[in-house]
Amino acid sequence: MRGPLHRPAVMLAGLMTLGAAASGCGIRPTSVPVDAGPAPSRVACTVSQDALTPQFEGVTVQVYLVCGAQLVTAERSVRIPESKGAADRVRFAQALLDALIAPASGEEKDAGYTTALKGPLTVSAARPGDPAGTLRLSREPEALSAVALSQVVCTFAENTPAAPDAQQILLGGPGGDPARGYSCTSEMKSRPDSTATLGEIAPSPRARGSS
Repeated sequence: MRGPLHRPAVMLAGLMTLGAAASGCGIRPTSVPVDAGPAPSRVACTVSQDALTPQFEGVTVQVYLVCGAQLVTAERSVRIPESKGAADRVRFAQALLDALIAPASGEEKDAGYTTALKGPLTVSAARPGDPAGTLRLSREPEALSAVALSQVVCTFAENTPAAPDAQQILLGGPGGDPARGYSCTSEMKSRPDSTATLGEIAPSPRARGSS
């Protein structure tokens, strides 16, 4: 009588057949992990000088993009006459934001460059009571991703610092919260996704005068 008692024998025969087939193909079972070759190479994070040639007349600035999980500089041309770039700070800051939001060029993509900053995002001047040099974003700085905020902070600090020779920027949002100071540090550049980006509350001129 054929029934459940014959199933183990049938299964064993099937396994033996599979083993013989594998042996016939030159494949031997092993418990050692198979080396699939070297890991993919890291991105270059280097763009040729030909790709950095400005495409129109304007001010050439350095903005911070993302490559290899770090912040790296890339050259951009912003459509502001050089004679007005320093005077019209808000307009200049908006041009920097637009350059950060713009997608990477073909050469930059090939080199591994990306941007974490997404639009729309605008910048406005300081409000009454804000410290001098404050820039107000249309979104709260803390609402941006850590990487995007690091890009903004380092790009602004490089090109429009709150004070001469300072790697700090004063940022606020559209609400009534006070502006905060953000510093572009080497740690922020090397680990933009994990650096604490929340700066100190910047004292207003009235608060400084009353202390």
